[in-house]
Amino acid sequence: MPAPSERPPRTPPAKPGLHSRNRHAGGYDFPRLVQANPELGPFLHRAKHGGPSIDFADPAAVKALNGALLAEAYGIRGWDLPPGYLCPPIPGRADYVHHLADLLATDAEGAIPRGPAIRVLDVGVGANAIYPLIGQREYGWSFVGSDVDATALASAARILAANPGLGEAIVLRQQADRSAIFRGVVQAGERFDLTLCNPPFHGSMREVREASEQKWRKLGRDTTRPLRNFGGQGAELWCEGGEVGFIRRMITESADLRHQVRWFTALVSSSASLPAVHRALRQAEALDIRTVAMAQGQKQSRFVAWSFLDAEARRAFSSWP
Repeated sequence: MPAPSERPPRTPPAKPGLHSRNRHAGGYDFPRLVQANPELGPFLHRAKHGGPSIDFADPAAVKALNGALLAEAYGIRGWDLPPGYLCPPIPGRADYVHHLADLLATDAEGAIPRGPAIRVLDVGVGANAIYPLIGQREYGWSFVGSDVDATALASAARILAANPGLGEAIVLRQQADRSAIFRGVVQAGERFDLTLCNPPFHGSMREVREASEQKWRKLGRDTTRPLRNFGGQGAELWCEGGEVGFIRRMITESADLRHQVRWFTALVSSSASLPAVHRALRQAEALDIRTVAMAQGQKQSRFVAWSFLDAEARRAFSSWP
């Protein structure tokens, strides 16, 4: 698989705003994707612009597209999901990983760190294991993926087993305490260069249903049996207090690991959540707080990063290669 610098030049980005290293910034080459995953072929149709596309409201089509993207861009084989589990939009997930690489580079005079000495914890790895798959393939990082859901972890383990070498680079751990985030997963004396997380957004399953119905109503679709094209189980979609509540708990626990982690990070879906998140970080006495903006077309996103280490301590962090 060619390194980013060895790939042929892309056509002008079809997904404005994506990171410059994002392999999906040029849009989807559907003929190549069908070659990588023939299961995608039956879902193709001619779009209004005249070229091939899929119905992004069809969960089966999105799943087939993801399998093709992972096979064609990252050499991942055998990617699959149990019914109903979160099927993530890969370009946006890849963007998070590339921006995290840039974050680490700020502690290394702009040099992006690569290789297995860089250790990353994915909180809520899910059945799809998308962040470890992309991060390992792009940068060679080592991962620990945690989750409360045994079915999700079993799915992630099957994906790793289908790809030689990934089982050694990506370790899965079950979080036995559903009220905990880092506690019980991060071991005594264990160090991570990064933690990442895509927190559940909603505060209840009722909010999930209402948001789903509203989405399909705007699209003129039947709302009597609302669908989520990217799926998701309960713990993937909602928790008490929504994303602010989850990130607050994460911040509280992170203070106990202040010397074991270089950078903590979490996606923040709504910009309205930022004031409460920043307030919690100041109360926890984080030394460095950053909000990194991301975009995919018209969709705006961001993640918050924080560290309890000063710049000198981060540069001297023991796991740096």
